[in-house]
Amino acid sequence: MTVHNLYIFDRNGTCLHYSEWNRKKQAGISKEEEYKLMYGMLFSIRSFVSKMSPLDMKDGFLAFQTSRYKLHYYETPTGVKVVMNTDLGVPNCRDVLHQIYSTLYVEYIVKNPLCPLGETLQSELFNSRLESFIRALPFFSARAG
Repeated sequence: MTVHNLYIFDRNGTCLHYSEWNRKKQAGISKEEEYKLMYGMLFSIRSFVSKMSPLDMKDGFLAFQTSRYKLHYYETPTGVKVVMNTDLGVPNCRDVLHQIYSTLYVEYIVKNPLCPLGETLQSELFNSRLESFIRALPFFSARAG
């Protein structure tokens, strides 16, 4: 099992942070185009799920999977979106994504007056803590793929 990559978007679709670990195939487009594609897909899936659900969905869209990977999604009340792509063997990561938001993003970005909100995250402390957090997950494997 492994983690491929992680995106953090603000409510306006700006990619605030991107990390990758065990990504074997690149998209073949610029990172900016990839971010726009990912955000657009998330926007469309969220809209589709909310309109087509036969039940009132409290949590809305949480994850989807293809034959090759699984996308895990967490959105905060303020509109920050945390997205992680993993392999298929990884269980639901909602709690992991919530922890990334609450213990890393809020602590090292939101509470830091030197980190302007709405801009690409430049905090080395945030980056190093995130890296350590992801590598410590029970399903992270550097040899996977």
